[in-house]
Amino acid sequence: MSFIHPLSDVASSSIGEGTKVWQFVVILSGAQIGKDCNICAQTLIESDVIMGDRVTLKSGVQLWDGTRIEDGVFIGPNVTFTNDLFPRSKKYPDQFSGITVKQNASIGANATLLPGITIGEYAMVGAGAVVTQDVPAGAVVAGNPAKVIRYVTI
Repeated sequence: MSFIHPLSDVASSSIGEGTKVWQFVVILSGAQIGKDCNICAQTLIESDVIMGDRVTLKSGVQLWDGTRIEDGVFIGPNVTFTNDLFPRSKKYPDQFSGITVKQNASIGANATLLPGITIGEYAMVGAGAVVTQDVPAGAVVAGNPAKVIRYVTI
C-alpha cells in the first residue's frame, strides 16, 4: 500500500505500491510513479513523467513533461530539470525535450540539467553542477559547465 499525505494533491492513479508522497506534493494526472519511491514535500510532477521504482525525489524538485527517471535514482533537493531550450512566455515547442536519468544515478542538490540530456547509469552529478550535455555511465561530473572529474566503479 502506498502512503499519500492528505495535504498533497495527487491526480494520478498510477502510484506504485510502497511509495510515499509527502505534504504539498502535486502529481498531475497521467504521471506514472513506480514502487517504493519517496517523494518529499514541495515537489511537482507533470503528466508526461515516468518514474521507476525506488526513486528518491527530495524537496523542491519539479519534473516537467518528457522527464524519464529509471529505477534506483536519487535526486537531491532543489535540482532543476528543464525541458525547453528556448523558453518564451506563452510560446511552446511542438514537443518538449525531456531529460532521462538512467538507473542508479545520483544528482546532487541544486544541480541544473538542460533539456534533452541523458544522465548515464550509476553516474553522479555534483551539487550545484550545470549539466549541458550527456553524462556517461559511471561518470562523476561537477562544475559549470559540468565536466567529468572521475569515474565510479560499477
